[in-house]
Amino acid sequence: MRTKIKKRVEMKKLDLQKGFSLREEYSKSWKYLVESKRFIFLIILFFFLSAILGFLIPPSEILSDALMDLLKELVEKTQGMNGFELIVFIFFNNLQTSFSGMIFGFLFGILPIVATLINGYIIGFVSSMSVNLKGFSSLLNLVPHGIFELPAVFISLGLGLKFGSFIFEKNKADSFRNFFWNSIRVFLLIVLPLLLIAAIIEGSLIFLLS
Repeated sequence: MRTKIKKRVEMKKLDLQKGFSLREEYSKSWKYLVESKRFIFLIILFFFLSAILGFLIPPSEILSDALMDLLKELVEKTQGMNGFELIVFIFFNNLQTSFSGMIFGFLFGILPIVATLINGYIIGFVSSMSVNLKGFSSLLNLVPHGIFELPAVFISLGLGLKFGSFIFEKNKADSFRNFFWNSIRVFLLIVLPLLLIAAIIEGSLIFLLS
């Protein structure tokens, strides 16, 4: 036990001596991202299956009313905002959703799956409404909104799902710490920039087209 602790202390000393390297941190982030690809692909699969259901299967009257109320509330919140305010609103809204889905994934990965299914269904529902009103060409208008946002959300929820898998590892405490810190690193260096770009694009488009 003492030998293990001594090794960890020595490794930390070496890390401090090396100093901070942004290139190395990015390298670690991409490596962990590749290691987590199965979980990310699983989230993408759940999302699109849920979106297809939302698009093809009309919701019940109660669920339809609830979704419409949710959309109306969102419109009311953003009504009257200028371009910068819209960007800030979209950024922090997506930030909260993505970070929560990732960090609370330690609870057996339940929250990332639930969040994926709900968001997928809402996207499918909104797409169905858009097609009914303006035809399939209207779906092209949704593309700019999802180019950067969806990958960021998929990565966050995929990492959250992997985070919850620590319970199946032999050394649960070490796996928990490893998954947690690697997820934080990926979120800060990869997800956060994607969310910022997505917010700038979406906020600008909404402001210009309103």
